[in-house]
Amino acid sequence: MSRISAAFTRSRDDGRVAVFPFLTVGYPDYDTHLALVRAMVAAGADGIELGIPFSDPLADGPTVQRASQAALAAGATPAMAIDAVRDLRAAGVEVPLILMGYCNTFLAYGEGRMVADAADAGADGFIIVDLPPEESDAMLDRCRTRGLDLVYLVAPTSDDGRIAEITQRASGFVYCVGVVGVTSARDALAAELPGFLQRLRAKTALPLVVGFGISRPEHVRALRGIADGVAVGSAIIDVVESSPRSERVKRVQDYVEVLTGRTEASV
Repeated sequence: MSRISAAFTRSRDDGRVAVFPFLTVGYPDYDTHLALVRAMVAAGADGIELGIPFSDPLADGPTVQRASQAALAAGATPAMAIDAVRDLRAAGVEVPLILMGYCNTFLAYGEGRMVADAADAGADGFIIVDLPPEESDAMLDRCRTRGLDLVYLVAPTSDDGRIAEITQRASGFVYCVGVVGVTSARDALAAELPGFLQRLRAKTALPLVVGFGISRPEHVRALRGIADGVAVGSAIIDVVESSPRSERVKRVQDYVEVLTGRTEASV
């Protein structure tokens, strides 16, 4: 069983929604990024999405864009994302580590080289935000050869034909875009989200992970029984940005503990 499958098995057995925090590699700096990831794992995170910094992340709102620009300005590279996976494994992190980025980065690095290096470092898969399914066969074959999952995004605007095309290829889980728009922390879940998830559930047995707009513990609770997991990114970066440097790691850990249900304090 892969790390990703095992993570969802554990969360289902516990009767809870799995929590997958996102954080841009190299933000706010490399060493702090590693400390933040370790803190989120200690807080009960079921897996981590490691964002590969990119200059033009079109699906991301201003918060993730700022983090990406800051990481790039500090010298972050795709190779640093591979290093982060390797260093986190060396530090004893055992939860799934999923590299998330955009096509241009993978093409510039070399798809084959990226898959090989990520697998050797201990990654579990990729989310390539702007990779169309009909253009993904080569990447999918490389991932399958190395035992990595290729996770696809499905939006509320996706029709049944598009959903079928994606779910035939997907592995690990399906990333369900929770809103029509870009990533950002929002006060409430979209009204159409339950119906969208029900439509997906009828077409795949893969776990469904909701991202874009998830920021509050009540969002996680509201998805219990209709989704298998949540991805949380902008809200975590908001915590980093708003915290004094000396308190960043603790405040992020406290925040993730609330999302995972380890503590009951309000966020």
